[in-house]
Amino acid sequence: MKKNIILSFQISTVFIGTLVGAGLASGQEIKQFFSIFGYKSFFGIMLCAILYILVCNMIIKMSIERRLPSYNYLIKAVSVGLLGNTFGNIISKVLEFITGSFILCSSGIILAGSGALLNQFLGIPKFIGIFLMLFVALITLLRNTKGLIEINSFIVPCLIIVVLTVFLLSMFYYRKVISLDYIKDIPKYKDGWLKSTFLYAGYNIFGCIGVLVPLSSELPNKKSLYWGIFIGSVGLTVLCLIINLLLMLNIPYIFHYEIPLLYIANRFGKLIQFILLIIIWLEMFSTEVSDVYSLGKAMENSFKISYNKSIIILLALALPISSLGFVNLITVLYPAFGVVSLIFVILFVVYYIKTLNTKLN
Repeated sequence: MKKNIILSFQISTVFIGTLVGAGLASGQEIKQFFSIFGYKSFFGIMLCAILYILVCNMIIKMSIERRLPSYNYLIKAVSVGLLGNTFGNIISKVLEFITGSFILCSSGIILAGSGALLNQFLGIPKFIGIFLMLFVALITLLRNTKGLIEINSFIVPCLIIVVLTVFLLSMFYYRKVISLDYIKDIPKYKDGWLKSTFLYAGYNIFGCIGVLVPLSSELPNKKSLYWGIFIGSVGLTVLCLIINLLLMLNIPYIFHYEIPLLYIANRFGKLIQFILLIIIWLEMFSTEVSDVYSLGKAMENSFKISYNKSIIILLALALPISSLGFVNLITVLYPAFGVVSLIFVILFVVYYIKTLNTKLN
């Protein structure tokens, strides 16, 4: 019983750690997908939680039943199952290429984020922050699945504690003005919060299949997987709600910073800001590991390249991508992949319901 609880906790931290990357940990992601839509952004974040729980549990169930070793096998099963062998295989290859490209670009984004983070706070040249992330990620990735679980079990609780600390300090700072009416009066800068919510949920769900699918086949206790996703979804939602509120309270100043959360923490002293910097960097690191791990597993199964060789190749490819810049990569790539991800998630849900109805009949 105790082992199952611990395993569920570890899976929840892997789930959160996979999704809390450079964009979310810095505040950029939440700002672009939610905060700019005003108070309705809170409804969008809660809707995301429901979608995470429902769709991720479907992914785990199918992965277990079909013993799928990596995300590309899931993509193929859905594409061929819905569209037939000929057209399905073509769509499958296209989606696999797009997914692999995004995960690789996401890895580059995190390397760029590491450079931007250390440069903004410490004045260290960006290339030093990039190579530091590259080196530490490689060491961890060589430990395979064990390394993935270990780092997230430590980093995610630390992130939650630090963000809660900044949140409580901010609530004390704004204690005389904050209210529901005050939050509702914060101006919105865009319309379309619901569309943005589905795009965000779609790319997050699609982004984490690279970790969920191999975990489903490698971990022995399947019930812990389901509980881990539930706990992780709730924890991630609370974290996003807190970050969103912090960002909204600091509009429009946050629009001038690559790392908005560091700007917010600045008013509480250098120590708090420095601790937050370390946590944001560690969260970027955990997602870097998750991204390269998932793509490495796919390469191992598809191209029969050893896992260790795969991760070295992937990190080498991610390095030049990081030179494009942190904010530029998030602004262009995330919404574009969100559209592709949402299309696949819809196809997956349709296919899942179709196979479920076939079993019942």
